[in-house]
Amino acid sequence: MTTYRTIAGSAAQLRSGEITAVELVEEAIANADRTDTEIGIYLRRFDDEARAAAEKTDAALKAGLDPGPLAGIPLGVKDIIATEGGPTTAQSLVLDAEWSAALGDAPVVARLRAAGGIITGKSTTMEFATGVPDPDKPFPIPVNPWDTTRWAGGSSSGTGSGVVVGAFLGGLGTDTGGSIRMPAAFCGISGHKPTFGLVPKSGCVPLAYSLDNIGPMARTAEDCAIMLNALAGFDAGDACSADVEIPDYVGMLEPDLTGLRIGIDTLERFSTSFDEPEVYAALRAAADVLESLGATVVDVQVPYYEELCSAARITSRSESFAYHADDLATRWDDYFRSTRRGVSGGAFYTAAEYVQAQRVRRVVQRALAGLYSTVDLVITPTATVSAFLMDSLDSLQGGAVRGAADELLERLRKPGAVGADGILGDRHAVRNADRRAPLRGRDRAPRRRCIPASNNVARTRSRRPATRRCRIGGMTCRKHEFSRAPQKRSGFLLQSPGWT
Repeated sequence: MTTYRTIAGSAAQLRSGEITAVELVEEAIANADRTDTEIGIYLRRFDDEARAAAEKTDAALKAGLDPGPLAGIPLGVKDIIATEGGPTTAQSLVLDAEWSAALGDAPVVARLRAAGGIITGKSTTMEFATGVPDPDKPFPIPVNPWDTTRWAGGSSSGTGSGVVVGAFLGGLGTDTGGSIRMPAAFCGISGHKPTFGLVPKSGCVPLAYSLDNIGPMARTAEDCAIMLNALAGFDAGDACSADVEIPDYVGMLEPDLTGLRIGIDTLERFSTSFDEPEVYAALRAAADVLESLGATVVDVQVPYYEELCSAARITSRSESFAYHADDLATRWDDYFRSTRRGVSGGAFYTAAEYVQAQRVRRVVQRALAGLYSTVDLVITPTATVSAFLMDSLDSLQGGAVRGAADELLERLRKPGAVGADGILGDRHAVRNADRRAPLRGRDRAPRRRCIPASNNVARTRSRRPATRRCRIGGMTCRKHEFSRAPQKRSGFLLQSPGWT
């Protein structure tokens, strides 16, 4: 029977003298050598640095010192989190990989090292933690270690697959809309998305500022708890960090669930033809196990589920577009196909829709507080499908932008078509940023009928011809063509990767 190392078990063996840190690291390196090329775990490996750190750990243990709860444990770091000793690329041609050089270790990486952890390398991700792989770009394509014809899930793909094959015993992932939970589910390991603000995210390339989280991925829930003990806590460099008391998460683990009241929502009411009924059966089987351990399981419904999904989608795309708008305008072809199409979808949401999404989030928070007054926790499927076939991922490309908008984004591939006056500047009137090179044929924006707000002619302060104000989006009508002056972007969301 195959046995798999865990953080908890390996830490105990290390302290009892059954194994050394050097042996743990060499085993992890050998596992990576055996599988990395086929599975796509790493973007960059720190083999020599890991060996040196392991020797120091063994020396400290031999001297009777305690290097920390993660002493000698090989750990991977998703390549959107800054580390010393190597660039952070977000698996993208767009990001200047040297941005992290001056920053050094992100707080979460520094905390893992302070707890004795040994960083073995930077694991693969989807570009900027979104979308799906792009075979046309010069990066490893992560596949599922259990079945290489299937996807490992995203976006923390390499961390998930690396834990499975033993390239490291735990690692860091990030989660904005499922990027820890999905690869954990597809790869059959444990992954934890912490409460927002519990783990600092400074030093991490952002996807959506108000949704991003950094969390542990490992083989067991206990291993995740060991890592969370090291990761959680206030950090002044993160404006979203919560200054709260941090409990001992490992000490809170309790096999006896007597008295615990658990709500289960299978989400079957939202099922589609793509969902797999076996998932619902597996969830019920898991609930039966919890009941056998003493818990009371009751059926519940997560309130406003569809509304919350819509709010999360609007929020994520809008905030990611705010970060990428300038680069999309100048480096469109350098982005992965799914990244540029998905992130560009944020251009089609209005400020009003973004604000409304935040109101929905608050409403749902209150509704969930009511639900949690009746149960201690709620379980739902992580995914209602099994791991996608790699051959099917092309069908997921650009899934964030549907219909005419999707076709339009595909056609407007040239950087000149996505400037401040173009598609990324106005979701209604699509105009080429370079007015000397207008769109041709069917790519040209359809003309729209002028609807004057009044018969009064408003004259601008400059000496331009008289114009009429129209009801459509506050734009100016001149000879029945709509234009819109480039607007200065707010600096609130356009931050560098090191800022949060």
